[in-house]
Amino acid sequence: MAITKFHAKLVWEGGEEDRRAHRIELSSQSLPASSAPAFGGDPSKADPEEMLAGALSSCHALWFVALARKDGFKVASYEDSAVAILDDDRFTSALLRPRVEWKGEGPDADAYAELHRQAHSRCFISNSVNFPVEVQPE
Repeated sequence: MAITKFHAKLVWEGGEEDRRAHRIELSSQSLPASSAPAFGGDPSKADPEEMLAGALSSCHALWFVALARKDGFKVASYEDSAVAILDDDRFTSALLRPRVEWKGEGPDADAYAELHRQAHSRCFISNSVNFPVEVQPE
């Protein structure tokens, strides 16, 4: 596979109200961000720790939907409640809990589990972190 570069621009906007305020520009979108509330950040803004959990969840979901479509299944909805665990100064684990509904007939239990296994094994982000990422489909 060829090397692909991905870009994000960060602009610090800190001031007296929130010295941690910044925005992250991704494609044509701008995401207001701060540090996590546990570290004095603004709880109404995204933080890097949440974005890591979101990136793991998004990567898995996109692979899952693509693989399901390839196998002839149509996803009606996909939701996940992802959590990444920070223990002192490093992430130690993450848990994805996807819930999928199908348009028409979905896969049997074994095929469903296999779709999640394949999605997990192909996710670039989960393959890159140095902590376990567990998938527990609902």
